[in-house]
Amino acid sequence: MVTTNRAYGGIHKFKLVAAIIARISVSRNNTSASSKHRAWAEVNLTHLRHNLLELQRLLPADCSIMAVVKANAYGHGSLEVADFLANEGVQHFAVAECSEGIALRKRGIKAEILVLGYTSPARFKDLVRYRLTQTVISADYAADLNEFGKKIKVHIKIDTGMSRLGEGCDNMEHIRRMYRHANLQVTGTYSHLSMSDSQQAEDIAYTRMQIQRFYEVTEQLKAEGINTGVLHMQSSYGILNYSDLKFGLARPGIALYGVLGREDDQIMNPVDLRPVLSLKAKVTMVKAIMAETPVGYGRNYVPMEDRKIAAVSIGYADGIPRSLFENGGYVLIKGQKAKIAGNVCMDQLMIDVTHIGGIQAGETVTIIGQDGEETVTASEIASHCGTISNEILSGIGNRVERVYMM
Repeated sequence: MVTTNRAYGGIHKFKLVAAIIARISVSRNNTSASSKHRAWAEVNLTHLRHNLLELQRLLPADCSIMAVVKANAYGHGSLEVADFLANEGVQHFAVAECSEGIALRKRGIKAEILVLGYTSPARFKDLVRYRLTQTVISADYAADLNEFGKKIKVHIKIDTGMSRLGEGCDNMEHIRRMYRHANLQVTGTYSHLSMSDSQQAEDIAYTRMQIQRFYEVTEQLKAEGINTGVLHMQSSYGILNYSDLKFGLARPGIALYGVLGREDDQIMNPVDLRPVLSLKAKVTMVKAIMAETPVGYGRNYVPMEDRKIAAVSIGYADGIPRSLFENGGYVLIKGQKAKIAGNVCMDQLMIDVTHIGGIQAGETVTIIGQDGEETVTASEIASHCGTISNEILSGIGNRVERVYMM
């Protein structure tokens, strides 16, 4: 263990293990997971801990991690992930909307929970009841929160160039007003970098401009005697590329789960991130088909030779992009690559296993993860489909069982 402010080391190992076993169903046996589920995601909590420590290592000693667990913790299971990280000592979490925060509170998470997005006035009572911290997205929204008439913890959002949520950084009078409401307890101020993942010169310049704007706004507020609370600006790529910024919190999302957004992304700070999630399913049937026999919806796969085709128990309703076949997607089975054969169906997909001997029903298929010497990553699938890893992982459906492993 390292020092408390670096890696939250105040929790003894025996206490951590006891808490995890009590709160999370942890499997140490891949075979048992395979025997129970048609499709499942193995979530490696040891890798999650490793990534937490790696990201903390990049940051100044007095900067704490705010773990982003929105969208079911990017597909990893928000309740179990938050449980584990809280036992690792993480004291700040971020969610996208109020219901996600309520679910964490009902799970027993006592740390700060910041709602990054909009909460309807009809749910302001829930912010109070569940002790959630609400993002103030504009001066008008601050007034609405204040008029609710009860004390609400908030973080003020400053728009420094993302042009999404937040009061514009040049609207200083509006910004000042947000801090002056009697019913708003301001515990933080933050912004969001829009191009921190890019190494292009013009994008680096834009990011530096956003950082400068944020510093200027917050320094002016402090000079006027306004308490901004804790400052934060870096999400995953902000940590990986701008780790020297002097803020009190940093908000890793995708990097916490050991993945970069794109397969070819370059980062400034060397870091050893380990993928937390592997996605697997079963072979349900193996079928020999004759040459020129179409496979799947749309007859988009018509082999010119006799082939052996295996059906796999996972489909686009489980989060596998339907277009993966068209873009050269493959899976792993028995340590070898097997191309997807035909359009991905709602509940199944087909793979060509002609070149792999001995495939039978019940065989494990790896969609994301490692099998033998071969690996397929979420970012590789994203590259095939013209998107980012965040979309692939957060799209993994609820009927895919999550199996938590140490």
